[in-house]
Amino acid sequence: MDIIARQGLTDMGTTTDNLSDKSSGKKADANTASNTLINVGISACLLGQPVRYNGGHSRSKLCLNEHNRYFNYRSFCPEVAAGFGTPRPTLRLVGDLKAPRLVFSDDQSKDVTAQLNQAIEPVMDSLADLDGYILMKNSPSCGLERIKVYNDNGNPMTDKTRGLFTTALQQRYPSLPIEEEARLNDARLRENFLLRVFSHHQFRQQVDSQLSLKALMHFHRDYKYVLMAHHQREYRALGQLLAQTQRGCDLSGVRNQYHHRFMAALSKPASRENHCNVLLHILGYLKRSVESSVRQEMVGLINRYRRGEVNLATPMTLLDHYVQRFGGDYIRSQRYLQPYPAELGLNNLL
Repeated sequence: MDIIARQGLTDMGTTTDNLSDKSSGKKADANTASNTLINVGISACLLGQPVRYNGGHSRSKLCLNEHNRYFNYRSFCPEVAAGFGTPRPTLRLVGDLKAPRLVFSDDQSKDVTAQLNQAIEPVMDSLADLDGYILMKNSPSCGLERIKVYNDNGNPMTDKTRGLFTTALQQRYPSLPIEEEARLNDARLRENFLLRVFSHHQFRQQVDSQLSLKALMHFHRDYKYVLMAHHQREYRALGQLLAQTQRGCDLSGVRNQYHHRFMAALSKPASRENHCNVLLHILGYLKRSVESSVRQEMVGLINRYRRGEVNLATPMTLLDHYVQRFGGDYIRSQRYLQPYPAELGLNNLL
């Protein structure tokens, strides 16, 4: 831990009082297979650490007050890890858009790109157990998008790029859910990010804990309607991939292909229309166990959601109630109805 701390990486689950429930002495139930906190990386300034160029921070109430019941934050500031100091002159990207150089804004003759990359590289291997990463916006090191690159004349280019740390992170872990903290204020983007984080965690718990073709097939079965809500064609294609996989073969390649394509399929929020189609599909499993008048009531709620009159939680909560009471094992196992803890209230915002 001492070596990691010197590199700027901190396990916030063990060093910050805000991130544990000290009243009960127990971790919050994250509705995951292991009921443990999920490891999520985060820009250190978002946890209130004074690592910004001006010696300040960008403490995120959303991350600390709402998500901390479920996440064990692992914070990192690449600029501090690189030894740039706090406070420090602002940094900017200059030169080639595809391979920009990092310089201080008050002395662009000094290229510090290699210094930052040397600080990032030793940390990368320690991020393998993360299920998500939350980044600071507008940072030449941590920004996810819209980062300016300046010409030699000092004017910014029209096209923009990602921060250098973010680029390295995405290259090493292309399937890792990544989002900027500011974008989490958008309800659909926040729901999509948290869905991907919990799904990424569930895959590692359910499949990677004991890799087998059976485990992959069971995961695909459980996430059938999650996939259908986001990408119906990819749901069918991934099913074919598993069906064509021979028993006894080396599964590592199949696992990697499935995982990458699964996470890519979830990368954009599901449409209202797709949610309605999935809800109606699930309702079909209750046609023999729930009376017609109740089913018609649920159809009416689904159509009201389609028209934008109620939020997604309204038909989904009622449908889940009847599925849990009268549905068979198959439909009750579907993660679509409970892809993340209900206490997050995400479907109330959709």
